[in-house]
Amino acid sequence: YYKYNKYKSKKFEGVCVFVADVRTQLVEQQRCLEQQTEMRVQLLQDLQDFFRKKAEIETEYSRNLEKLAERFMAKTRSTKDHQQYKKDQNLLSPVNCWYLLLNQVRRESKDHATLSDLYLNNVITRLTHIGEDSARLLKRSKDIIFQLQEDLMKLLNELYTVMKTYHMYHAETISAETKLREAERQEGRVKGVSGSGGGAEPVFGLRIDERHQRRNAARKMEKMKEKRKAKYSENKLKTLKARNEYLLTLEATNASVFKYYIHDLPDIIDCCDLGYHSSLSRALRTYLSAELSLEASRRAGLEVLEGAVEGLDPARDRQRLLGLYPNAFCPPQRFGFQAHMGDIASQPQVQAELTLRLTQLQTRLTSLKIENEEVKKTWGATLTTLQDMTVLEDYDVSQSFTHSPSSESVKSSVSDGYLNKPSLAKRRANQQETELFYFNVRF
Repeated sequence: YYKYNKYKSKKFEGVCVFVADVRTQLVEQQRCLEQQTEMRVQLLQDLQDFFRKKAEIETEYSRNLEKLAERFMAKTRSTKDHQQYKKDQNLLSPVNCWYLLLNQVRRESKDHATLSDLYLNNVITRLTHIGEDSARLLKRSKDIIFQLQEDLMKLLNELYTVMKTYHMYHAETISAETKLREAERQEGRVKGVSGSGGGAEPVFGLRIDERHQRRNAARKMEKMKEKRKAKYSENKLKTLKARNEYLLTLEATNASVFKYYIHDLPDIIDCCDLGYHSSLSRALRTYLSAELSLEASRRAGLEVLEGAVEGLDPARDRQRLLGLYPNAFCPPQRFGFQAHMGDIASQPQVQAELTLRLTQLQTRLTSLKIENEEVKKTWGATLTTLQDMTVLEDYDVSQSFTHSPSSESVKSSVSDGYLNKPSLAKRRANQQETELFYFNVRF
């Protein structure tokens, strides 16, 4: 019985530790959910600060672009090219590129102002709503999880009480059984003594009195045995009922614990996450849509400018220049012979001289034609060389915008391009030398 009580005490201590561990775990669950929500709210706050600062940068950039475009547009409004542009947009191709470049800058200014407005009044507002929803859902989830945990702790406490009752009745049953066995042993000894007394006593009265005491002792032992047997049966019945109650409560508690950890907790976490990821996705997709639309608008404007750049045509610009200033470039009328009264068309004495002069002029003309053909070939080849120098395709700087792990590759790609000083100086020297030779040959 003593050993059983010691074993029962250890079991109670283990159950108490288990319940305390579960209670600590439930508190930790609430703390984890709060930390998770705090991290999300902080993330949303950082995103709001980021987009707010980015909106300020976009606004400042938009203003600077507008100032830049306005500065040069103000210089061109009073020019003849601007009046021609407003009239029929028939401009020299470089001037057309210049106007399209300014329009592109103004277009980008408006687009960046729109982007700033979207950040402030759309993206940030979405993030604010997500933060408010997260805080509200956390409060509701905490109320629910608190109630579920309270119900779970009630079941655990009830299980502890039922188990304690069961073990108490079981201990009482063992104690009653021990006392019953002790009573049976005592009864057996009393009956054994009564059955073994067959010898003759010297005094008859003493034998009758002893027999009467032994019968009284036997009856008392019988009553004590029946009483202890009844007590044992009663305790055994209580133990059986307590055991059944303990098993039912144990099964119900295990089912509740399983339901809480397997079903309720994931559902509560889902409630805390309700709409968070989808709302955040919509906010970030709004940002992506704005950035991609900005890029599409910029690309559309650059494509127009690219078409104007591809349309740079010196021959057409020459005709436009001549058409814009007809008085300056229109050839004058042919000079006429101013005769006077009495002029004679021909005289016999100068006929031979004129014939000789004609022959000399024809010979000189033939020589000049041959010389001009040679010069034409030379300046044609020089012009081709000069044009090859000016149409060199060294404008591709896409490698400079390649995001490689090492920044040295970007620096090397820039230095190896058009801005390489030794190579650039050599090319420009060759170009100037070729230009000088072309003008000397051409004119």
